Amino acid sequence: MKVIVSYDVSVVSANGRRRLRRVAKICMNHGLRVQNSVFECELDWSQLISMKASLLKEIDLKHDSLRFYNLGNKYKQKIEHYGVKSTPDLKEDALIY
Repeated sequence: MKVIVSYDVSVVSANGRRRLRRVAKICMNHGLRVQNSVFECELDWSQLISMKASLLKEIDLKHDSLRFYNLGNKYKQKIEHYGVKSTPDLKEDALIY
């Protein structure tokens, strides 16, 4: 299923900057960055649960925000993109050697 993950991490402290790097790294391990703090992830249910748990361990719920948008398996009809830097379809556009 396609899941959009977005986050906003407060970086006013050194801890916040550290959290931001960790949150970004977790997201990069699961998906493709499409905006600075927005990732498109192709996940199965167990991967989603694992990713959520990892992210929730990193963020500070009093200062940060985390959002998951589950677009499901028929996501292609739900996404419109305009402008530069379109997102490649990892299943169809990837070259594997």
